[in-house]
Amino acid sequence: MSDMSVSFDRMWSDLASVGREPATGGYRRFAWTRTDHDLREWFAGECAARGLALTEDRAGNQWAWWGDPDAQPGVVIGSHLDSVPDGGAFDGPLGVVSALATIDTLRQRGITPAVPLGVVNFVDEEGARFGVACAGSRIITGALTADRARSLTDADGISMAQAWTAAGRDPESMGPDDEAVNRIACFVELHVEQGKALALAADGVDDLDDPARAVAIGTDIWPHGRWRLDIPGEANHAGTTRLDDRRDAMLGLATVVQSARQQATVLGCVATVGKVRVEPGGVNAISSHVTAWLDARGADEDAVRATVSGVLADSDSLGVEATEESWTPTTAFDAALVSRLRGILPGAPLLGTGAGHDAGVLATHGVPSAMLYVRNPTGISHSPAEHAERRDCHDGVMALTSVVAELVSRPTDRTNGSGQ
Repeated sequence: MSDMSVSFDRMWSDLASVGREPATGGYRRFAWTRTDHDLREWFAGECAARGLALTEDRAGNQWAWWGDPDAQPGVVIGSHLDSVPDGGAFDGPLGVVSALATIDTLRQRGITPAVPLGVVNFVDEEGARFGVACAGSRIITGALTADRARSLTDADGISMAQAWTAAGRDPESMGPDDEAVNRIACFVELHVEQGKALALAADGVDDLDDPARAVAIGTDIWPHGRWRLDIPGEANHAGTTRLDDRRDAMLGLATVVQSARQQATVLGCVATVGKVRVEPGGVNAISSHVTAWLDARGADEDAVRATVSGVLADSDSLGVEATEESWTPTTAFDAALVSRLRGILPGAPLLGTGAGHDAGVLATHGVPSAMLYVRNPTGISHSPAEHAERRDCHDGVMALTSVVAELVSRPTDRTNGSGQ
């Protein structure tokens, strides 16, 4: 077993139990909780063991540097450690562990970067607690204002500001951080694939033994958005109220759910109602109000917008009110940087995705960014069944190491991601 494999496997084992739910096998690693604290401490400890200089920005993202990024912007790798409710082990942590293993591999090869090299752990990427994905990267780039971020609340009514205070932080210090962003010459995020494209051969048959398909290069992120839908009703007794006299908000929810599926099918998109809050929430009470969250994505921006418009048109007579909570247009990764990755990893498949990532937020802000994806044999993600074979994870580290070794071998032009 190689030194890289030992390093990767040891870190993976260390993280395996943190935030894991025994009943489901899934993970609940939510921002600014005790579990999140433990993950951040783990990351800090791994960085200290490697002699990396650890800093935090104004959103609480952790940056570990080999070299001085204030003297010259550097190459950054990494991802996030938080999860969706009952999420899988790979979404996020694979990128962080692979980044640290890449540092180890470079040193084992005797490679000293000519430019600073950073590893980042972005906070609150999933948005599982406060409802806005990629909050950490959105805050430092200004895509999410500090005022709005502080006012976001979780299911228990606790605001992000209150969560920061409970974690011993000053919420007033939250905000855009040009200093942190300007330290990034380019960013490459490794992530588990959240679909099955790499596991399928051209004929659509599972092809899990082809090493050439273990790692792909990301090209773009589809446009996607989240909408909060408020569906009105009238509370009443479930046993004594005639059907004709009922105004059941749950019937409105049913309309929304069915319409989302139908509109997305027609328009070639995907749409999901994955979170619902029902009032008053009694088994024997007719619902007076339902708050539902609609997630819509697709390769074409107009089609995504049309999907949502169709859902609202279908539910217009029900008095549904929609609030757009987030919208991310098509995000193409830096063409020059992607071209360099293709040269370093010849033959690697190219892959677009409907999943959002911090790399996309940075790319939208003008930071040259790209992604690598590690094969997922089942295509399942955001679930305890999420998986990647250990051999493919190791191949991912080796691919990332090859990329980083090339990128840090000479200065990187921040304007286009290409070497000078």
